[in-house]
Amino acid sequence: MSIGIPAILALWTMVIGADDGTPWFQVRVVDGETGRGVPMVALRTTNEIVHYTDSHGIAAIHEPGLMGREVFVHVSSHGYRYPEDRFGMRGVALNLEPGGTATIELERENIAERLYRITGQGIYRDSVLTGEPVPLDEPVLNGDVMGQDSVLATVYQDRVFWIWGDTGRPGYPLGNFQSSGAVSDLPEHGGLDPSEGINLEYFVDDTGFTKPMCPIVDDRALLIWLDALMTVPDADGRKRLVARQTTLKSLGEPVDHGLVIFDDEREEFETLSTFDLDEPWRYPQGHAVPMEDDGVRYYVFPRPFPLVRVTATLDALQNPEGYEAFTCLEPGGQMNGADSPVMRDKDGKLVWAWRTDTDPVGQDEEQQLVEAGLMDSEERRFHLQDMESDETIQLHRGSFQYNAYLDKWIMIGSEIGGRSFLGEVWFAEAPSPSGPWTQARRIVTHDQYSFYNPAHHAFFNQDGGRLIYFEGTYTKMFSGQEHATPRYDYNQIMYRLDVSDARLR
Repeated sequence: MSIGIPAILALWTMVIGADDGTPWFQVRVVDGETGRGVPMVALRTTNEIVHYTDSHGIAAIHEPGLMGREVFVHVSSHGYRYPEDRFGMRGVALNLEPGGTATIELERENIAERLYRITGQGIYRDSVLTGEPVPLDEPVLNGDVMGQDSVLATVYQDRVFWIWGDTGRPGYPLGNFQSSGAVSDLPEHGGLDPSEGINLEYFVDDTGFTKPMCPIVDDRALLIWLDALMTVPDADGRKRLVARQTTLKSLGEPVDHGLVIFDDEREEFETLSTFDLDEPWRYPQGHAVPMEDDGVRYYVFPRPFPLVRVTATLDALQNPEGYEAFTCLEPGGQMNGADSPVMRDKDGKLVWAWRTDTDPVGQDEEQQLVEAGLMDSEERRFHLQDMESDETIQLHRGSFQYNAYLDKWIMIGSEIGGRSFLGEVWFAEAPSPSGPWTQARRIVTHDQYSFYNPAHHAFFNQDGGRLIYFEGTYTKMFSGQEHATPRYDYNQIMYRLDVSDARLR
């Protein structure tokens, strides 16, 4: 069988593309309100081929057999919507010509705006394929990182210091389970605008893969996780970077935990002190937040509400006896069901205070006291309700900060349960860290997918705190979802929220 010259030319054009040499058809999906590209939008053909937009909202398509013809793609994305046609389809027909382009506008249902993926492979894959400029120095693979769990971040030595948990690699299914780290420049010191991205400089080993920040020294241990990343002065007044380290032999089986301190020369953490595993709350945890009270500087540790604090010094952090709980129990009191010693004044009002030897009282404890008849529902300080439906919102983890624009304390928290297990993110505000925290508004939603451990990065705040940035771990883990989103799964995604949005009030 012979092939004529016209057929050969047509085939060659299909392979190498149009006159500009590109074989790719570029689809750009944008937010209809802002015009910005939307990451993680699925474009699904009628035979289930799926392309996902990269962090510029771009999908590069070159599918043999489909190029040079009209192809329908279903359009879907968490928290964004394409309008239905008369048959109930949400999608559009594209003429897939090599070198061609198309723009698709979506309506954003989320109040927060999805900006970009921070970690993992192929962050700007499709932009690179189609020749678009990208903001990152390493747009397709950085530190050999394929996926990373749960972020911590703080400013240390005038740079942002980043920590993540379990980290995947290209060369083997198991990667670094001893915490990973990186640094980046602040925007005011030459770093990228947080609306554009983050140029991460990973701490790597001699193979180029992100190195363990907490090398395992216990034969029983398989995992090392960090939380409560902080800077505190040592005895000489030098600022030191510290965190709590938890060593585990398996998920949910801790071996020990304690305070670790960063060695700047070795670029890794070393053990400073240990805590009692049976101690329920007297230790650093979560996203540590500095604050002052009567001229004393503390670190507050949300659980997810800010119920535990300690003086912000290296010595105080190592002393469990110095930790204080926010509570309405009598001094020395412990939570004990109907026998819990609730403290009231002579007028019968609950007495809330910070106490060193008393159990904290948060959302779960308040509910126990209400059910025991020791507290009225109206007396609760940590009872969030959906401001639209009045349904109770049970938060799993959260991140809270003072917001100068609102002159209030704000919280970004993930819900346990809800529409998607650990996938719903809420915003709440209160006049003080101790509340009352009463109303919340959903700002990010997912369709049966998790987005847990959200972290608000106050060092990225813009316009006096009107614009805030937060990220979280996007993963099918715990969600019941069978299929993972390629490249995005088990990675960090950045969102931006305008706290002046009237829908939050």
